[in-house]
Amino acid sequence: MADSLQHSALQASSAVPTAYDGPHDGLIPAVSTGVFVCVHGHFYQPPRENPYLDAIEKQPSAAPFHNWNERIHHECYRPNAYARILNDRGEVVRIVNTFEYISFNIGPTLLSWMERHDLETYQRIIDADRNSCARLSGHGNAIAQVYNHIILPLANPRDKVTQVHWGIEDFRRRFGRQPEGIWLAETAIDYPTLDVLHAEGIKFTILAPSQVQRCRPMVSYNGERDTWQEVGGGQIDPSRPYRCFLKNADGSPDPSRYIDIFFYDGPISRDMGFNDVLSSSQHFVGRIGQAIHGDHRPFQLISVATDGETFGHHRGGAEKALAYALTDEFPRQGWTVTNYAHYLATHPPTWEAELKPVTAWSCSHGVDRWQDDCGCGGGGEWHQQWRRPLRDTLDWLRDQLVAVYETHGSELLRDPWAARNAYVAVMGDRSPDTLDAFFATHQTHKLSAIERVTALQLLEMQRHALFMYTSCGWFFEELSRPEGTQILRYAARAMELAGEVSGVSLEAEFVKRLGQAPSNITEFIHGSGVYEALVKPSRITLEQVVAHYAMGSLFTDYHREQTVYCYTVEQHDYRRQRMGPISLAVGQVEITSTITRESLNLAFAVVHLGGWDFHCGIKSMRSRLDYTQAKAAVFESLSQASAAQVILAINSAFGPHTYGLQDLFAEERHRMMGLLSQDTLLRLDQLYAQVYRDNYGVLRAFHRDGLPVPRELQVAADIALSHRAMEVLQSLERETSDPTASPLRQGEDYLNELEAIATEASTCNASLSLAAAKPMLERLIGRSVWQILNQAPTESLAADVDWLGRLVNLGQQLNLGLSLERPQELYYQHLNRQVFALLKQAAVSRKPLGSDSRAQVNDILRLGEYLSMDVGAVLKALDHLDPGRPA
Repeated sequence: MADSLQHSALQASSAVPTAYDGPHDGLIPAVSTGVFVCVHGHFYQPPRENPYLDAIEKQPSAAPFHNWNERIHHECYRPNAYARILNDRGEVVRIVNTFEYISFNIGPTLLSWMERHDLETYQRIIDADRNSCARLSGHGNAIAQVYNHIILPLANPRDKVTQVHWGIEDFRRRFGRQPEGIWLAETAIDYPTLDVLHAEGIKFTILAPSQVQRCRPMVSYNGERDTWQEVGGGQIDPSRPYRCFLKNADGSPDPSRYIDIFFYDGPISRDMGFNDVLSSSQHFVGRIGQAIHGDHRPFQLISVATDGETFGHHRGGAEKALAYALTDEFPRQGWTVTNYAHYLATHPPTWEAELKPVTAWSCSHGVDRWQDDCGCGGGGEWHQQWRRPLRDTLDWLRDQLVAVYETHGSELLRDPWAARNAYVAVMGDRSPDTLDAFFATHQTHKLSAIERVTALQLLEMQRHALFMYTSCGWFFEELSRPEGTQILRYAARAMELAGEVSGVSLEAEFVKRLGQAPSNITEFIHGSGVYEALVKPSRITLEQVVAHYAMGSLFTDYHREQTVYCYTVEQHDYRRQRMGPISLAVGQVEITSTITRESLNLAFAVVHLGGWDFHCGIKSMRSRLDYTQAKAAVFESLSQASAAQVILAINSAFGPHTYGLQDLFAEERHRMMGLLSQDTLLRLDQLYAQVYRDNYGVLRAFHRDGLPVPRELQVAADIALSHRAMEVLQSLERETSDPTASPLRQGEDYLNELEAIATEASTCNASLSLAAAKPMLERLIGRSVWQILNQAPTESLAADVDWLGRLVNLGQQLNLGLSLERPQELYYQHLNRQVFALLKQAAVSRKPLGSDSRAQVNDILRLGEYLSMDVGAVLKALDHLDPGRPA
């Protein structure tokens, strides 16, 4: 009986796996028979950062998110790291890290963004690879990717090497191991690319079935090889790996050099992207099952590949179907979930293949989609005649930049091209220690500070020269799309850096050549019009950064050393004074780029005249005396209480170049516009609140009698109640911000008032505008869950759980559509690491839980119910441990 009790408790507790260990984890032996399934996700976003700011600017088309990286991350990358498996009531049964079960590559530029903006998800992906290594005999799920997704067959030999080398080194830094495989941008390949992969130590890659020409068994019979089988129409059998031997100079195969290749199943992969295969795990299993050969072969691989964004972004909720299929449905069929490296180690190729000369998975014309008007990616009547002139223009620029780099780089760097390959370490970590180590290895002599800046400018010039070949720039139908504009921005920055180092001016010829690239948009006419309208305005000078800093300083108390995007602004002197509606600030700062380390000492004077009127002058002062005299002159003009005199003094002492609000970075401009509007909005809110209070009885009478409410009265109710709700919610957030105190003992009055407001809004049929309330209440719920789960058990636990339930119910009352994902993830980890540990301990000791422990577990289970978690496994374990437990 005791053994049975222990088994039942352990079995029940294992029904909900830990956040890092799925139900089928454990070392998989080197099995050699059966059906193996490998699902590959190609996760990638193009680099979107403004090259002058090293940050992505607001992209309105990604609303309600700040930019497309953020939106797709919310819809795909994080949901896959925390994929929900739900019961029929919509409650969370398990949380699965799908990256632990699929083969995947994630573009280095995307991982860099994720590392900055969601370190938790980023680490979850790194952990997934480590866990898959432990499960699959040291072969991890992650593979590398060519760095910024350029089409390698169209790259020159040197750029091919750098792109592959950067991709490998970035992978090693993040995942802590050498990659066995690599994903090629658009799976674009030719034999020179294979040579580079082999030289860099890559074992395999993944291609489309349309990219192979012929294949045959590698084994000879009676001294004779089988004849080649032509499979150029996509008839290759994708259930096995193939060995592709590299070519000697005379075109003959070299038996000592090869790359192994997996071809994904084309029909299933297409269905995943364009049909309803991922609408449920059962559909997915059924479609995979159709590919299994019934010829009793001892082993076979079902290999499918698709854009990783399919799982959640392109197909909402697909990550749930994927997670359940990988962890439950596939094993139930007796299929082994594997990755390419593990399968290759246990089933080395017995067939060889020869590839078509130059191919890619998304173009039926080789790689013409990235250089010609081939029709792929076309948009109806729109042509792509701009593609060839664009590539020719960038190739011309690349060669000009090569000359600058070799001429000036050889004076500072022992081997400029080896230094460029090694520069990926600096791109991943721009700390002083990394820079010192880099220059210690590659400098021709001990470089001065100025020489270091020059070297970094040259290396950044080369980085942007590679980024301007990012494949997305050619992928779609029009040059002026954001992708095309972005690669031209990289070209502009590269030319600017070349000019700073060498004095050479390349822009005029570059723009002239772009004039040969016709746009489909009459507003632009051709590529040079796109450049003038969309690229040039995105340029940012150090003076503009300081103007941004100066105007912002009128509303924000900056630290002595302040980070502004990819710049550091160190304050040497600063004085701010207000007189009536006029605000004036004068300062002297040193601005330094965190990327190239170039710096500049600038002085500024900025005046705010009220409303939208700003006037800012920026100037480099030759001496401290010049600055002191200029500062004194401007503040002297302020004493005259004349806005005109202040502007004249600024122009005289800090001119001639001046800046206004329109010259600020867009997001800072919008932030300041919001600040400047606060007083007006506050007065309006007070006015609407007065109208609502004075007419409350009339409003209720209209609602009570079912009469149409006058629009003016209803609007007053909507605005007044929305404003009250936001004010009280802000007060509640401030009151409960102490992480050491129990939530229940803080903000009770505010919570009561919010519940009353929700009731009043319902009574008045008020349509509340609470966009800012949703993230605020989500933060409060998340913080409350964290406090409940991490505090020592106290008598207040039950009351704290009730408090949390009220917060969740409040979100429902206010129709906020709260996301409980973060609190659910916290709860899930706590359930596995602590609650189940307590149950297992009781099962091993063969003793029922004590009354205090039982009460604690019951309260934790109530918390789970508020968070829409399925706690059935714990209830089952409790029933086994203590059959007399009250329900």
